[in-house]
Amino acid sequence: MIDPSILRLMAITDNVRDGQTGLIARASAAVQGGATCIQLRLKDVAARDLVGVARELVKSIAVPVIVNDRADVAIAAGAAGVHLGADDIPVSAARAIAPKGFLIGASVGCDAEVPLSTGADYVGVGPVFATGSKNDAGDPIGLIEFARLSAATGLPTLGIGGITAANARSVIDAGAAGIAVISSVFGATDPLSAARELLSAIGR
Repeated sequence: MIDPSILRLMAITDNVRDGQTGLIARASAAVQGGATCIQLRLKDVAARDLVGVARELVKSIAVPVIVNDRADVAIAAGAAGVHLGADDIPVSAARAIAPKGFLIGASVGCDAEVPLSTGADYVGVGPVFATGSKNDAGDPIGLIEFARLSAATGLPTLGIGGITAANARSVIDAGAAGIAVISSVFGATDPLSAARELLSAIGR
């Protein structure tokens, strides 16, 4: 059973434009600003390099690190968990190889993906709003559809996609346990202040 407080503000990495040291510095700043977990999402980084970044991130920050897509990398790095998309290995397969207490998240963007979340600890539902951070995000589903899909999974839910300080509270009011953001924190000039502003916006 996941502690819902972990999901309050998930900050998702964008890229390594400033190197591994810069990425970890931005993650540390986000945590200082109140991010309750960090998801390591580096789509264009080889698995060998991803393990190295993940290990350093786990050592450097005090909140859970979730690795996007790669359960093997997450386990090898000693991360807290993995977040799986519809095209990744099934939740059941990840659970079969994962250590006790390992967290598994699943992405849900439509009815067909709801069953794929069975056995997960939480789901990320979206994109709630239009976003330019993920090329494969699809069309925004809006708050009403977000609330419906969230209820259908029966799991603690993160709202993701186009979430800013201006609209974050509406996602919480629609039933989210928390929000997941990429550009609103990792794309910000000051990730610490950006995280703090988002937490203030959602009211906790």
